[in-house]
Amino acid sequence: MKRILKTSGYTLLVVIVLFNIIAAFHAWQFTHFYDENHVNKLPEQMSTGEKLRMVLFGVHIAKSTTRQYPDTPYEKVMLPSTNKLLIEGWWIPVMQAKGTVILFHGYNGNKGTLLPEASYFRSLGYNTFLVDFRAHGNSQGLTCSVGYKEAGDVLTAWNYVSQKAAGPIVLWGVSMGAAAIMKAIPEYHLTPQKIIIESPFATLTDAVKSRMRAVNLPPTPLSQILTFWGGLEQGFWGPGFKPAEYAHDIHMPVLYCYGAKDIRVEAHETEEIFSQLGTKDKQLHIFPNAGHQSFCQHDSATWHQLVRSFLQ
Repeated sequence: MKRILKTSGYTLLVVIVLFNIIAAFHAWQFTHFYDENHVNKLPEQMSTGEKLRMVLFGVHIAKSTTRQYPDTPYEKVMLPSTNKLLIEGWWIPVMQAKGTVILFHGYNGNKGTLLPEASYFRSLGYNTFLVDFRAHGNSQGLTCSVGYKEAGDVLTAWNYVSQKAAGPIVLWGVSMGAAAIMKAIPEYHLTPQKIIIESPFATLTDAVKSRMRAVNLPPTPLSQILTFWGGLEQGFWGPGFKPAEYAHDIHMPVLYCYGAKDIRVEAHETEEIFSQLGTKDKQLHIFPNAGHQSFCQHDSATWHQLVRSFLQ
């Protein structure tokens, strides 16, 4: 009997060790991009066979490629961020600017996808500064921390704009970009006049859960284990990365947008973040037919009205 128990114990230990090795490998794949020129598929766009290969061998993500460029004169700048990698930004000024809007994209995106939003901000009289996070677009690096270290890129962009132009600064970000903004404001004592956040996740664990759901895997306990290993590999406490908690320290006016059909961020995450925002000057707009996407392009009339009213 003792021999059976001992053997069972060893077997369980081996299974646990192997499971964690696999989890660590998957976490590494999720946060490390490849310098290849191909278009990544979202999990929900994959076939059953592709999902199975991803489950067995990890996700293989090419670094995002910038394919869209401004149709108006702009200045390209390369700035050293907090990890000494150079991040690329596009400075696009307007005459007699009311201020500047800095725009931050989401996970595996790039600044080229934000041109419609930037164009509208300029039509309202604001300079725009579009930024590629580290490991995205034309910025250096291949490692992404899903918003944690990218908060340093927000600081870099903030410092550049503060020296470049007078007037108030507005921060706009979507998904990972919104999470990075929420972390950067209290951590680096940033003082934007207003912020616009779209579809941020409440915690890094929640962000990982969305990936598990997309490939039909049980979110618990896989998400918690992957979050632990992903943070460990990146040098921070992954389970402690909680944009919802940073919300307490945000005291400037906030426009918060969310899509009711979002399969990446669940409604309870939005409710949690919005309820914990430290400002009384906040408004939440839910786009009833939108998912995890650009609201500017999905329903431009509504988005334009919201933004125009908020900035005025």
